[in-house]
Amino acid sequence: MAENQIDSLIQLLAKLPGLGPRSARRAVLHLMKKRESLLAPLTRALENAAEHITTCSTCGNLDTRDPCAVCNDSRRNDNQICVVEDVADLWALERTPAFRGRFHVLGGTLSALDGVGPEDLSIPELLGRARKDEVQEVILATNATVDGQTTAHYIAERLKDCNVKISGLAHGVPVGGELDYLDEGTLSAALKARHPV
Repeated sequence: MAENQIDSLIQLLAKLPGLGPRSARRAVLHLMKKRESLLAPLTRALENAAEHITTCSTCGNLDTRDPCAVCNDSRRNDNQICVVEDVADLWALERTPAFRGRFHVLGGTLSALDGVGPEDLSIPELLGRARKDEVQEVILATNATVDGQTTAHYIAERLKDCNVKISGLAHGVPVGGELDYLDEGTLSAALKARHPV
């Protein structure tokens, strides 16, 4: 019986991003060795998260309250909305002090192959937010993938009648990057986005 429970735990952990069966097996062994100091607190934290974490009805972020802490922050700039594909992208941008505006999580990207259309994303909610008087700029921060760029183009077309500035993230050479190690797409984007020195 215990072996089935262990196998079940390994299979569940192996479904997490970045973990395969071998990594999951190692994680389970580590958790079993540290039951009191790691497994028990982790179990409680997971149960607590499942019970209390919700999706923000304004931006789509995950938090224990609705609206989330980002939407409740009165120090943020209401004039800008940064559109991201997923909550992970919002969290990545929040780690930098560069953006202090509002966010909008789409919940994915348009993808004909996967059957994801505009109705499957939170695009209507974004359009409603963009039409508010205080919004002056919508920043399309989708990934530099075919689906990400297709989604950004579709949203830009839909935003044209909202009387807002539409901008996108710059793409190109990362800080500390060496040209020899970059792919052709990144180099092309860098050349197209060049600026005067």
